[in-house]
Amino acid sequence: MLRSSECPSTLSAFPSAQLNTFIELFLFFDNLLAMKTSHRLSDAVHILAYLVINQGGDLSSTRIASSIQTNPSSVRTLMSDMRKAGLISTRSGAVEPQLTRSAAAISLYDVFMAITMDHSLLHVDPNTNMACTVGANIQAVLQRHYAEINNVAEEKMKTITLASIVSAIEQEHAKKMSEH
Repeated sequence: MLRSSECPSTLSAFPSAQLNTFIELFLFFDNLLAMKTSHRLSDAVHILAYLVINQGGDLSSTRIASSIQTNPSSVRTLMSDMRKAGLISTRSGAVEPQLTRSAAAISLYDVFMAITMDHSLLHVDPNTNMACTVGANIQAVLQRHYAEINNVAEEKMKTITLASIVSAIEQEHAKKMSEH
């Protein structure tokens, strides 16, 4: 059984009231930062689904951005990533982005790997107390588990196609329309 005395504090010089306030503020901001998530994958899939569903319509970055509720620059950045990965083709000066292969041949994993972002789904806190038994060892333990979870998630993403996502969007839309 571990005891808290095994984990020496570097903050022991603070009076306890100040220390508690400091810890509360630190945890608040740490939680706030942890909640910041990337929507890049979701937005990239949104763009691709939009291209499929709205073929022949307005495919400008401004129009797509209004669907995602982001700015056109973000859409263009994601489209650039997907163009570089060979998922879409674009022509300078033309508002005609197209998939380079069928929606059935594009997996969620393809999109995930195409976009510029950290591809790890889970992250280990690198700032733990190395003088503590837990702090000194938890990173390696969690990293092994997180790597396994990441691998399982990536394999599942390979089985989900853009076509299945578009189909589910259309089904959701039809369901909502029938309720009205």
